[in-house]
Amino acid sequence: MARVAMVSGGGRGLGAAIAERLLDDGWAVSLGLRDLGQAARFGVPAGRLTAVHFDADLPATADAWVTTTVNRLGRIDALVNNAGILRTVDFEEGSEADLDAMWAVNVKAPFRLIRAALPHLRKAGTGRIVNIASTDARRYRPGTSIGYAMTKHALLAMTQAARFAGWEDGVRATALCPGAIDTDLVADLPGVTPKGDRLTPETVAGIVAMILTLPNQASLPELVVNTRLESLI
Repeated sequence: MARVAMVSGGGRGLGAAIAERLLDDGWAVSLGLRDLGQAARFGVPAGRLTAVHFDADLPATADAWVTTTVNRLGRIDALVNNAGILRTVDFEEGSEADLDAMWAVNVKAPFRLIRAALPHLRKAGTGRIVNIASTDARRYRPGTSIGYAMTKHALLAMTQAARFAGWEDGVRATALCPGAIDTDLVADLPGVTPKGDRLTPETVAGIVAMILTLPNQASLPELVVNTRLESLI
């Protein structure tokens, strides 16, 4: 039976690249999508790919996605928390609503999914959690959205907590902290890494795939993949 990975926000951008790579590597993939029509791009059999409605603003959809994945694909071996949003919130700009939206998508949704998926990941014996964080989870850089950095720091802490929660049952969690990726998320962001210097979604997807191949004895708590030279990361 193929290993099963859940990927949030897998309909486009980095999430789609991760799903494509895992499908190429022989995984079965469960996509958590707001727009189920996005799954049509993959064109693979239902036994290898399923799409389930998942919305970070609707808490019940986290449990429903996990349950439906198990019912359709039989198991869960990996959870990739990829879905995320970026809005400018600092001490001069941005609203409380912008801040709340980022916490809902970037922090609360991964928390709910880890909590719902953890029993199944424990059962697998080699369960894996990959949280797509950011270099903004490892430091604050002037010009960065303070609100975004706050949420990614929280995701890093959550990753460490997940490692401890599932360790004895073979669950390993990694916070992947990439620099700028060439997706719509940063396309028009002031001061962002120039397009030619950004990571490609395919490069980051390959890193995710590598993390998922590591044995239990090779725990990787976090992995920083920067696009620029910085002294500490």
